Amino acid sequence: MADRIEGRCLCGAVNIQLEAPAGWVGVCHCRMCQRWSGSLWAGFPADPETVSVTGPVRRYKSSKLAERAFCETCGSHLWMRDHKEGAPYDLMPGLFDESRTWPLQGEIYVDVAMASMAMAGQHRRATAAEYQAKNPETAGISDE
Repeated sequence: MADRIEGRCLCGAVNIQLEAPAGWVGVCHCRMCQRWSGSLWAGFPADPETVSVTGPVRRYKSSKLAERAFCETCGSHLWMRDHKEGAPYDLMPGLFDESRTWPLQGEIYVDVAMASMAMAGQHRRATAAEYQAKNPETAGISDE
């Protein structure tokens, strides 16, 4: 895996450079992610000190916990990120060519997944209740 990768939005106005990418993808099936993406949300974590972003980014406070960002020119989804100081980015894998070979590591909110979005393979899975039990701050926000 490359030590440094570069991604971009659909129109190329936003460029993201990343050091030491995670090399795996996770997905979320909660209703908020379904509404944002149209089906399921996929992302991978990146420490803020490893991420460099240029271009016209618009941020939207999607819940009391997090923001979602997109290119204000073409609308491409860029990341989701908690409001906490130093929180990692959860970057959209489709922005980076290298992510095409990364495995799916896990999925959450599997009990509310759209039937058409069933994920195959061996990886971690958690229902809404299981995920919220480990992350109590997320309780109740998936339907906001």
